[in-house]
Amino acid sequence: MRFTRRFALAAVGAAAVTGVGLTATPALASARSGPPSFIGGFHHTSKIASTIPRNGDVNPYGIVVVSHSQGRLHAGSVLISNFNNSKNLQGTGTTIVQITPSGHRTLFAHITTNSLPGRCPGGIGLTTALVLVHGWVIVGSTPSKNGLAATSGRGCLIVLNAKGVVREVFKGHGINGPWDATAVTRSGSAALFVANVLNGTVAANGKVVNKGTVLRLDLGFAGGKPPVINSITTVGSGFPERTDPNAFVLGPTGLGVGKSGILYVASTANNQINRITGALTRHMSAGTGMVVTSGGALNAPLGLTIAPNGHVLTVNGGDGRIVETSQSGMQVAMRFLDRSGSPPGSGALFGLTLAPHNAGVYYVDDAANTLRLLH
Repeated sequence: MRFTRRFALAAVGAAAVTGVGLTATPALASARSGPPSFIGGFHHTSKIASTIPRNGDVNPYGIVVVSHSQGRLHAGSVLISNFNNSKNLQGTGTTIVQITPSGHRTLFAHITTNSLPGRCPGGIGLTTALVLVHGWVIVGSTPSKNGLAATSGRGCLIVLNAKGVVREVFKGHGINGPWDATAVTRSGSAALFVANVLNGTVAANGKVVNKGTVLRLDLGFAGGKPPVINSITTVGSGFPERTDPNAFVLGPTGLGVGKSGILYVASTANNQINRITGALTRHMSAGTGMVVTSGGALNAPLGLTIAPNGHVLTVNGGDGRIVETSQSGMQVAMRFLDRSGSPPGSGALFGLTLAPHNAGVYYVDDAANTLRLLH
């Protein structure tokens, strides 16, 4: 099946090929004094399973590994959210599937408007904003009535228990097109970071507006009840964003928090990775923070995760590559994960996460609606 989500951004800068499949920037030699490349030790990609549930939802976006068994959540399995329905309309997917390492797929949740305890502005269209905190699954919804951003709603964050039952809806308070998320858990609490991409984008009708935000929701957990929001802080703002007829919307996407409390943001619309210091404690916006790296091998960076060595891993929406960037901004390694479509790999990648025991990188291949493993 041909997918409508395609990117037209082009990477800038130069990259040198250093081996079969795996490439590195010219900065690689000077980076060898630091931690070695994480993805450089992986040379194979394997299909785990199809992500399509019985209702036909496609375009897998969010991905998270289950760390502890609870309810219908099974340790080691992978949860995946779908953004499109069976007609391939963006912003209309309503399902989360669970896939075991051996490839057995089950339906974890089918979210309908009737199942929500409160209204989600615009409806349901599950995004990459998928996290698991203290046994609760939180997923973003950036919905559309007909698959186009012009009919999108502000959306919400949907909270499900370990049995896949919706128990709470977070909306308003700056939540506007929740596109991706990451969380840092503590005993009885969590800091949930959410990237938002609909601040003025629809009204701009395809023009770039610098209004993308990253929110920190400080959540409290007690007595087995759904999490509550204790406070909301805008930690990042001013990121470029725009609607796109093929990509739905481009804006701040992948988020990841390093060991030092630095929040890394994949800024898709301008081919950058930015960092925001003090993200766990700051009380005001850092704007777009500081640029870690830009151009080079980046080509519409989308999903983001932090490797065990502290490096930032991102996947390109524009050409199907994964890129590894050191904390100092050196793009130390990259390789193709998908070469389908035209141009090769365009629109194939979105969410990624580390496999248990650092055994590889799980990622979704949107071009084929599959969960795959780089190992």
